[in-house]
Amino acid sequence: MVKELTGVVPASTLAPASGAAKSSGTEKSFGDFLAESLSKVDDLQQGADAAVAQMAQGEGPGIQEAMVAIEKADVAFKLMMEVRQKILDAYQEVIRMQV
Repeated sequence: MVKELTGVVPASTLAPASGAAKSSGTEKSFGDFLAESLSKVDDLQQGADAAVAQMAQGEGPGIQEAMVAIEKADVAFKLMMEVRQKILDAYQEVIRMQV
């Protein structure tokens, strides 16, 4: 088990320096990343709502699948709220800095 955790990653697989990465045009901005993440959380919430509605009508997934969908949506939402709090904390820390 220890050998699995201490594997060395070759330098060729690491991300290039920031100047080289931006020239490739494949990098997403932080705002794009957040928007994509919010969209994924919303999709999970809608999927959970749909699973519950189908289960209530006696169609689609059973109670186990509906509960799994609800828990996935819940965990994703909680993670999103933690990330939001960390961003707000970082913003407040920057505001408190003296120039």
